[in-house]
Amino acid sequence: MPDTIPAPTSNAPHPGAAAGSRRDLTGAPFLAAVRRERPSRTPVWFMRQAGRSLPEYRELRKGTEMLAACLTPDLACEITLQPVRRYGVDAAILFSDIVVPLKVAGIGVEIVAGTGPVVAEPVRTAADVAALPTLELEAVAPVAEAVRLLTAELGTGPSGTPLIGFAGAPFTVASYLVEGGPSRNHERTKALMHSDPDTWHALLGHLAGITLTFLRAQIAAGVDAVQLFDSWAGALSEREYRRFVMPHSAAVLAGLADAGVPRIHFGVGTGELLTAMGEAGADVVGVDWRIPLDVATRRIGPDKAVQGNLDPSVLFAGTDVVDAEVRRIVAEGKAAPGHVFNLGHGVLPETDPDMLARVVELVHSL
Repeated sequence: MPDTIPAPTSNAPHPGAAAGSRRDLTGAPFLAAVRRERPSRTPVWFMRQAGRSLPEYRELRKGTEMLAACLTPDLACEITLQPVRRYGVDAAILFSDIVVPLKVAGIGVEIVAGTGPVVAEPVRTAADVAALPTLELEAVAPVAEAVRLLTAELGTGPSGTPLIGFAGAPFTVASYLVEGGPSRNHERTKALMHSDPDTWHALLGHLAGITLTFLRAQIAAGVDAVQLFDSWAGALSEREYRRFVMPHSAAVLAGLADAGVPRIHFGVGTGELLTAMGEAGADVVGVDWRIPLDVATRRIGPDKAVQGNLDPSVLFAGTDVVDAEVRRIVAEGKAAPGHVFNLGHGVLPETDPDMLARVVELVHSL
């Protein structure tokens, strides 16, 4: 196939040398599990644990726009810490958003309440791609400062809490740029990838470079793991994923291979893509709630840890249902060489924080 797949470019220094100065978190259950070692307990954290389901978050965010909060270091630090204090989870995840690197690179994007990310000028032609800015390392300084504040607060040793950095995967970020905002069917995105593959690959190659810069800055500042979110990859067939998306996600993951931190790759609705996602180069593959973890492990391969996969909606079904589902998932996770308990997607806004606290306590007790 004559598709041109450019290598991602990044202005960030390579972070491999920074690994030696990382916090000593020897014995931390999360890091043991993602490295396929024997943790002292099944570790647990929740996607979107920091944010809208917490009353203390809503109080703190009053009057502050979402992207402004992400780029205010002390505010992002405090929001990240809130669920660690409340739940005793085994990992913190940096409070940020997948469009933050676009924003700081100079691309016109805002998060509109009730809608999501909205792009001022959608990217749909080769000229649009050529006009995209790169991400300079200095622009990521507020995010890096938030990471440094957090690593000073999260402790060391087996009782320290690892910090996960993250970024959106090139496909998911591209879907916002091409559609101009959230989309149910991704029709413009799919039309571009099929009708003009050279422009498509140029776009994803450019976004892979931005993603690498963003993640390298977080790693250099001290995060202990990174997660690459491909939230919309489930809209693709495996053939489309392998041809149009996987090379760019793999380039990002490969670009972090010697950075000294575990790499997690997660998508929603990706049960049919798990074999390919297992080949993309992450150390851990996140699994949504649509497929049992033991089945997912067979698809992903025996050399990867898994993360997941309680349906976020089940948290509204009462304690007996939640307890039974948690026990089932922990049991199914034993089929993998490492298991991090999580939801199959993010915490829903109306979730009772006490139910999340109950899940953490039960997982730890098992």
